[in-house]
Amino acid sequence: MLFGFFRRRNDSGLWGEEVAARMLAGIGFKVLGKRVRVGVRDEIDILARDGDALVFVEVKTRASRMFGRPASSVNRHKRHVLSRAAARYLKSRKFPRVFFRFDVVEVVGRPGDDAPEVNHIRNAFQMDPRYRLPY
Repeated sequence: MLFGFFRRRNDSGLWGEEVAARMLAGIGFKVLGKRVRVGVRDEIDILARDGDALVFVEVKTRASRMFGRPASSVNRHKRHVLSRAAARYLKSRKFPRVFFRFDVVEVVGRPGDDAPEVNHIRNAFQMDPRYRLPY
């Protein structure tokens, strides 16, 4: 029974990422990758381009608002993990001189919903200062 709980949660997260990717593409972003693995333990939900900017997108999915705002779960620890993933990604690309930012996309709904609520938060936070870039 416990296994089923985690499986539904995972399916909901994957669905939310697909909803977010479609929404971003619909407003002119170029989606470069989804669920991009960086190293052994880090993952970028969506990697996209918005004009000249490289955007690291964290997607948070909730079944309803009763479970809290999805963006509220991007706490200090999560910002640290996302900053580490971004720094590792940029290092793997030999630190290209590119503007980048962190966005959060909230998806409130369930798989099968006709119109989930989607909220895009641009420039949601800055890179953790522990990850200094050479430029």
